[in-house]
Amino acid sequence: MTTAATATPSNASVTTSVLLIAGIVLATLTEAIASTVLSLGRGDIIGDTYATPDEFAWLDIGYTALKLIGFMTAPWLMNRFYPRNVIIGSTLVMGLACGIAAITARLDLLVALRIIQGFAGGTLLVGGQAIIFRAYPRSHQPILQALFAMGSVVAPATIAPALQGWLIDSQSWTWIFFSVVPLALAATGLLLIADGPMPAKIRHRPFDWIGFALICATLFCFTYVFSQGSRWDWFEEPRILWLTVIGAAALLAFLGQQVLAKGQGLLDFTLFKSGDFTFAFIVSFVAGAALFGSAFLIPAFALSVLAFTPTDAGQLLLPSGAFFIGALLIAAYLMQVRRIPPVATVPFGILMIMAAMWMLSGSTSESGTGDMTAAILLRGLGLGFLFLSITLIAFSNLNSRNLASGIGLFNTGRQLGGLMGVAALQTLIDHDLAANVVVLGTSVTGGRGAVIERLTSTTALLTVKGMDPVAASQAATSLLDRVVTGQSTVIAFDTAFIAVALLFVIAAPVLVGIKIGLSRYAKVRAARTVA
Repeated sequence: MTTAATATPSNASVTTSVLLIAGIVLATLTEAIASTVLSLGRGDIIGDTYATPDEFAWLDIGYTALKLIGFMTAPWLMNRFYPRNVIIGSTLVMGLACGIAAITARLDLLVALRIIQGFAGGTLLVGGQAIIFRAYPRSHQPILQALFAMGSVVAPATIAPALQGWLIDSQSWTWIFFSVVPLALAATGLLLIADGPMPAKIRHRPFDWIGFALICATLFCFTYVFSQGSRWDWFEEPRILWLTVIGAAALLAFLGQQVLAKGQGLLDFTLFKSGDFTFAFIVSFVAGAALFGSAFLIPAFALSVLAFTPTDAGQLLLPSGAFFIGALLIAAYLMQVRRIPPVATVPFGILMIMAAMWMLSGSTSESGTGDMTAAILLRGLGLGFLFLSITLIAFSNLNSRNLASGIGLFNTGRQLGGLMGVAALQTLIDHDLAANVVVLGTSVTGGRGAVIERLTSTTALLTVKGMDPVAASQAATSLLDRVVTGQSTVIAFDTAFIAVALLFVIAAPVLVGIKIGLSRYAKVRAARTVA
């Protein structure tokens, strides 16, 4: 039977401990920048690479799929190699891949580099968090995990978009990739100086190539389906239907093969003996949908409806980063000093996110930064209280043998939840936009007095400006169509904001029921063990 690595606490000084944490946080920042580069730089990159939408999609699919695969394979790498070397190697690979991406516009090379970046990013996220849990006592984990979340969750949700928007407006998209290089070098230097947890001697298990092939097929298929399904109207496109079937079949085959592997596969089933981890794993899907969904909606609304520049759209989320960090530190203080259970802050986080999304659902085409700031700040507070709690619930009771596997599986659930959330919101907006245009269009007909008055006044204004009367009449009609489309888009986004709030209304009682069920099952199992 293979035994996983166990760590003994390091006797390093406070200085080297600080260097270790700083190095891990800087390493996670490299992933934060690389993972969000397409959110605001999409249009500029398409223009420079001369890519079609289908070709460009592989930049996103390749990164996300390999990041998920990195989550699943990082535990084996952590057991096979010295953990700190895994993080250092992943960080250097990330920096090198981003450095090359900054000096090329070849689409095929960029796709290959994005694949490398994704795998490196997934590996360093799992490895970094596992090292923190292994190197320091559980009593110190609230504040340490809050620091880790600043790089792994806060940065991609708030800080990275602001940096990228400024770089796109002032320089070019290549500078986004280039900015990763000094961070990777700094993180590597700190990690080389710092002491990491010393793994115990173990008997290494062979790599599960069959399971690896099956999970790769599963994650590639599902990543493509969730990221491209809305574009192709889902199952109306045979490609989406077949990839869904193949992905589901590969997933079932993977689960069956893991059962037959009897503990020698990629998936560690002993994780689900912990009721806390099982509950947190289920919550990770909902939390991922809320985090990624809201992070998608707010900049998209600012760019497409409010006509913000990339800099303004990126900076829109920046203030919430401070509140996100503040909530993380408050939650860490309450859990580490006041000893309140992590689950106590979950309701506050959920209520704050719901309230923020409800407030944003009242946005209009005339809204500005000031109108949205209160809701965005409240969202930051809610995410801070929610994410630290579910992290500690998930991992606090895991041992060193299955800790890395638990972190990888939890992150996989959060990422898949985010993919599903964004896909659902994109589909909702597309369908709602079309329906809104039809409904509003029926009220804007040529025979209505208000419509005639609007067209007449607009035509007269354009004529005064020097336009030919016939052309002015056509332009007035076109402008009215744009107003209808714009208002339809506003309504569609407002509906999407409400949908995120309703997600928790539906999910909260379900999650409470699951938690009660898991608690009762744990009591029954404990009673049988005693008997």
